[in-house]
Amino acid sequence: MTAPFERLLVVGLGLLGGSVAWAAKQREVANHVVGATRSPNARAQALRFGAVDAIAELDVAGRDADLVVLATPVGAMPRVLESLAPSLGAGCLVTDVGSVKGPLVETLPGILPPGAQFVGSHPMAGGHETGMEHARPDLLDGAVCVVTEADGEATARVAGFWEALGAQVVRRGPAAHDAEVAWISHLPHLLAYAYAASLEKAPGAAAEVAGAGFRDFSRIARSDPGLWADILSQNHKALAAPVAATGQALEDLARALEAGDAEALFRLLSAARSHLFPAPLLEEPAAGSDVPNAARARGDSTETPK
Repeated sequence: MTAPFERLLVVGLGLLGGSVAWAAKQREVANHVVGATRSPNARAQALRFGAVDAIAELDVAGRDADLVVLATPVGAMPRVLESLAPSLGAGCLVTDVGSVKGPLVETLPGILPPGAQFVGSHPMAGGHETGMEHARPDLLDGAVCVVTEADGEATARVAGFWEALGAQVVRRGPAAHDAEVAWISHLPHLLAYAYAASLEKAPGAAAEVAGAGFRDFSRIARSDPGLWADILSQNHKALAAPVAATGQALEDLARALEAGDAEALFRLLSAARSHLFPAPLLEEPAAGSDVPNAARARGDSTETPK
């Protein structure tokens, strides 16, 4: 990024929004970082951590901002932007951290005043913990951030912003983004919640033998249900194909199990493993450290809890 933004506004100071504001301030990506949130605790924590220079009320928060980051749940973004829009000036860029892009790209530009532009973003960073108290200025280090195509200069400036925060930017159209994250992020959360729901029927003492596999598979089912109900419902059309494909795979496995057919199970499991994408490498924490490093602590929620 060739020059910092003069005034950055982050609306929503949860895990992701708080981390974006904090990283921008720490890395001097913006000369003045302002936060807006309804949470008194988040306001106090953001100021105490030094993640923002100031807190502003939403109806006036956009004055003189040249970049706005919406870090609220996806379903709330149109309403939030309607409150914010009258204070935005011509030339202001608006982006977001939402896990679904199609509905936002269709809706948000029409809310903006003349001269302001929207460029969609989705940093694939977050985790099952929520709130400003869990924000970290290194949360975006090495994380993939999807940026949607818009006006060339506006897209370049927004991409430069995320790169300056440590993210690796990839560009996608809104429909392609929603289809890809339906497979990579949204379906895994849906399956984790389905598995968690099934635990109601597990033997009462099963928790006593839970190990690393249970911990790893169930972690994302500990994410905020309200946030994920919003994300999944917003992307329900793109999720139809992944859900159907997974259902078919489960039926195939169930038939092999019912038949006690070890050879069929081996074929199905081997084929399944061959379809996996290469997993990103995770750095091991320093010896003796009980603090997870950024790569290990990061999940692909966005969305992630906001």
